[in-house]
Amino acid sequence: MKEVVIFGTGEIAELAFYYFSDDSDYKIAGFTADDEYVQEESFLNLPLVKFSNVEKIFPPNKYLAFVALSYKKLNRIREKKYYEMKKKGYRFASYISSKITNLFRGVEIGENCLILENQVIQHNVKIGNNVFLWSGNHIGHGSIINDHTYISSHVVISGHCVIGKRCFLGVNSTIKDFVNIGDDVFIGMGSLVTRNVPNGAVVVSEPSKIYKEDEKMAKVLKKRYFGL
Repeated sequence: MKEVVIFGTGEIAELAFYYFSDDSDYKIAGFTADDEYVQEESFLNLPLVKFSNVEKIFPPNKYLAFVALSYKKLNRIREKKYYEMKKKGYRFASYISSKITNLFRGVEIGENCLILENQVIQHNVKIGNNVFLWSGNHIGHGSIINDHTYISSHVVISGHCVIGKRCFLGVNSTIKDFVNIGDDVFIGMGSLVTRNVPNGAVVVSEPSKIYKEDEKMAKVLKKRYFGL
């Protein structure tokens, strides 16, 4: 059983601890964080050590690492800590849920990835390093997800798409087939993306309209669909 030290002490780190512990062949040995955030000697009843000292307590020739940080600063903080751990000589674990719906042949998954339950990941998909896929996504055949990207839940990426580095795709967003998404792109929840998106762009869908009960449109729609 390979042992892993987790960078982070927040919600993502706690979730990573439980996923790795309950559903993988890895054992979590302890945690690390930037020195100024280490106020206690333990986290989740395991050792918590300062980052400046982590390689002495958890030598990189004996332990793997996992950087468990969110999409804050559009994934830049997670990217930075990933490279800082790599500079210290660590190799990385990835968590891939045993409850993935389908994982087809030819799929490539990088290091320091967090891939939660109920994914459909079709054949010849390539997922880079430090990519987080929350639960319930569809990743279409031949698509590429580049490093440090975060995909939230129930996202549909159709076939032969390319998702750039450090992107964030919000809940229920949909990417049409053969669409290229640039680096550092924020796609808001519920967005429908049908053409290429340049680096650094923001994609936001129109919010749903709400008609009050006594408004004419509410009455028309209720009568049309429900006979009220």
